[in-house]
Amino acid sequence: MLAYPTSSTRKLPQSELEWQLITDYLREKGYSHQDLKELPKEQAHRLMTGACRYASLKLAEIEARAKFRQKIHFGD
Repeated sequence: MLAYPTSSTRKLPQSELEWQLITDYLREKGYSHQDLKELPKEQAHRLMTGACRYASLKLAEIEARAKFRQKIHFGD
């Protein structure tokens, strides 16, 4: 069974954005979180692995852009 974020973990600053990025990835592939429960475990795991990698890379990109903008605006 897939682990979904609990109400306490979704309160973390990046967790809502991460959840949305995962949702967007799944939607792009033609699936929803609910669909994953109906898929074979291995297929659902592959999709979630891809979704988590995608979300992680996007979050890193967002963080890098924010640091770059801060450096431009406020210097070192």
